[in-house]
Amino acid sequence: MAAQGKIKAGEMTEPGSDDAVELAKRHLVQPWPYAGSVGNEARALIGAGDGIYITDASGKRLIDGPAGMWCINVGHRREELAKVMYDQAMELSYNTPWYTMNAPSAELARRIADAAPGDLSHTFFTTGGSSAVETALRFMQFYNNVRGRPEKKLILSRGGAYHGSTYLSASLNGRPRDRDWMDGADELVVKLSSPDPFRRPKETSIAAFTDFLVDQFRDTVARVGADRIGAFVGEPVQASGGVVVPPDGYLKRIREICRENDILYVSDEVVTGFGRLGHVFASGDVFGIDPDMITFAKGVTSGYFPLGGVIISERLLEELRRSNHPDALFGHGVTYTSHPIGCAVALKNLDLLEEGVLAHARGIAPYFQAQLKTLEELPLVGEVRGLGLMACVECVADRESKDPLQLDKNVGKRIDAHCHELGLLVRPLINMCVMSPPLIITKEQVDDMVGILREGISRTMDDLRKEGVWRG
Repeated sequence: MAAQGKIKAGEMTEPGSDDAVELAKRHLVQPWPYAGSVGNEARALIGAGDGIYITDASGKRLIDGPAGMWCINVGHRREELAKVMYDQAMELSYNTPWYTMNAPSAELARRIADAAPGDLSHTFFTTGGSSAVETALRFMQFYNNVRGRPEKKLILSRGGAYHGSTYLSASLNGRPRDRDWMDGADELVVKLSSPDPFRRPKETSIAAFTDFLVDQFRDTVARVGADRIGAFVGEPVQASGGVVVPPDGYLKRIREICRENDILYVSDEVVTGFGRLGHVFASGDVFGIDPDMITFAKGVTSGYFPLGGVIISERLLEELRRSNHPDALFGHGVTYTSHPIGCAVALKNLDLLEEGVLAHARGIAPYFQAQLKTLEELPLVGEVRGLGLMACVECVADRESKDPLQLDKNVGKRIDAHCHELGLLVRPLINMCVMSPPLIITKEQVDDMVGILREGISRTMDDLRKEGVWRG
């Protein structure tokens, strides 16, 4: 290494080498860093992927439990997707979306419209989930400005929500640690309770809890004023909040209140879209709702290329076209909107999903959920919950109080470390472990995953007992 950590001309590092770790510490700012280690941190180095597996720098083969970040839906190393990227790059690598267009984006928009519920018919493409949510919110603001309702801009979101890292999208987030040290557009957001049945008040039935959530929503609209609320944004299943599956019928009832009060319903399907629940979109096929907008990303390309988007209701677009302000400009876009390579990859990915991966995901999901549910036999586990091919194992100090192990907030990381040693990558979230493997996982691989997770949790229990942190 040269002085001051700079690389000499011609000096290269091999993936997986010690130099890569040193370079990361010297030059790479990781996402979501702590102040004490920002710009001086190296994380687990991954060198290769194949199917549901990844290989770390030491050569250890691991089940990719989180599917990257909820996104490697059709698995790693799909030659079909790699070939499409190459072919499209050789045909057209980029075009400016400001005054030109490309064929893959138009075809992808048509196929997305065919799969979307209700009258969702037009897609604005972005580069990921955060920019997709940001676009939906900016469209809501534009829509209400054009309609002469500049005061109708407030946004309803929920505790436990995660909607992104851009300024507006991050303002919706409902996990305290996401906002403790970060600014946001707090004046634009009204927060509601998390629809988490596991954390409902003691002695409260699911039906009563659902009524509470709906009543709270209705009362909030009445208190704040429907004439001031522009949109409600909600994930069908709160993903990064701990795979919170809402009570049956809850989303339909919230949708009706939005419709009655002219509040745009934005369904954030960045995680649940493109197969995670066995369908291209979960809003209609799983939950029976027809939102005004759906945001998506991640699984649309199975993580092979950065792409996201927002699908918009035909009704909203017609209202804009009929307005008295035909020259009003929706001044929003990004350099890589409708990227031809990303859209070409998404088209092939959609082929793979529709030609068997979606059906496989629907077929194996009950087995996946049932096998993970057996982990509730372990005294550290308070609940295993999930839907489709996404699940959360929530650990508690005891099941009576549901104390999320306040004495040790690194329980999830402890379990992940043991599982890594045993051959499984886990997504740790404080006292929770999230599992969302590639949709192509087999029953035998599910068994392997659950077996490793069981052993990782058991070893963590032994550690906590030895340290006197937990007596379970």
